[in-house]
Amino acid sequence: MASSLSASADPAKPWYRFTLTQQIILGLVVGCLVGWWMNHLPAPTKAGWDDWMTLARDIFLHLIKAMIAPLVFASIVQGIAGTGDIKKVGRIGVKALLYFEIVTTAALVVGLTVVNVIGPGVGVKLSGNAAALGSAVQVKPLTLTETILHIFPTSLFDAMARNDVLQIVAFSVIFAVAVSAAGEAGKPVLTFCAGLTQVMFKFAGLIMKFAPIGVGAAIAVTVGHQGLGVLLSLGKLVLTLYLALAIFIVVVFGTVIWIAKVPLKAFIRAVREPFTLAFATANSEAALPDAFARMERLGVPRGIVGFVLPAGYAFNLDGSTLNLAVASVFVAQAAEATTGIHFGLGQQITMMLTLMLTSKGVAAVPRASLVVLIAALQSFNLPLEGAAMILGVDALLDMARTSVNVLGNCLASVVVARWEGEFDDAKARANFG
Repeated sequence: MASSLSASADPAKPWYRFTLTQQIILGLVVGCLVGWWMNHLPAPTKAGWDDWMTLARDIFLHLIKAMIAPLVFASIVQGIAGTGDIKKVGRIGVKALLYFEIVTTAALVVGLTVVNVIGPGVGVKLSGNAAALGSAVQVKPLTLTETILHIFPTSLFDAMARNDVLQIVAFSVIFAVAVSAAGEAGKPVLTFCAGLTQVMFKFAGLIMKFAPIGVGAAIAVTVGHQGLGVLLSLGKLVLTLYLALAIFIVVVFGTVIWIAKVPLKAFIRAVREPFTLAFATANSEAALPDAFARMERLGVPRGIVGFVLPAGYAFNLDGSTLNLAVASVFVAQAAEATTGIHFGLGQQITMMLTLMLTSKGVAAVPRASLVVLIAALQSFNLPLEGAAMILGVDALLDMARTSVNVLGNCLASVVVARWEGEFDDAKARANFG
């Protein structure tokens, strides 16, 4: 099933035929070169190329997003109703949320430590224009009660139209329980969802054949707009975040992999494709269908994959959480050079606790990381010009944090499966060696 999604599992191919993962990486490299070339074109010519690259990127992303709602709905219903164990659903939910909270807290700690050791904002003069933040300044993260209320949709079709994964998950879980409770009457629905899941995996396999083009176009647009020179002004901030994320992956994820006895080589082979997709497109949704198929092929039961992966998109944003820690302290360090007011460790810890809560309420907020950062800066009387400066390199930061979000959610599904005693090691060895 879904074999077309995993070229890495195919028999050995001639040297001139690349696997899909290799094609995506090649698309990433070619896209960077095209973007650099576009950046040196005259404005009218560049605009024409930009339109076509944006079109190719958006067609790919639109097709990917089109399959998310039916895939999530069908997978969850089949996975939960197929087992008929309602208590198991609650147990998986509690374990997943507990794991999410522990790992996102670790992300804040790592981000806070690295940004204080390196000090990327020390001596930086705030020159950004807060007006550039536009309407994002007016948007607020959801409160705790608003976040809880937002989980439950008023209409499944409205949630699907907006691709609100969290609401789709909530409806699908309740619907699956109803299907299971209906007995014989629910069997046709269960059969339909099983068939729909298979079809959506095949649909994903077709779309993924165009992934190298979509990835190349996406990175070309980013480099063409930003230019490589943007790294010079805020390069230290970008390098700080990338270093913090690398430490987080090695230390925190490495510890989790060791404790949960996750087969490391097989896991890396399984996640490298969705990770690369998320990095190149800076879009978590672009990697979700591929991550679904690959985690199931790695040995995670469909019911666990269908619940943990979508839920993680709202509650387990490891990369985004770490990015918030680095960005907020960066602004505080830069503000000190202007105002002379020192933002001490105690205040930083208080801000981290605030971010820990507010970052959970951004599932339905556009440009979520920027909105939460602005809210934190306003709460602690830090200048919004800092957020405007970060906006200049946000595309580069977004690529890194999004790919780590996807990596963290894939790992979470494996950990919960292992925690439940349902991870299939033999399947992992057979499919990813």
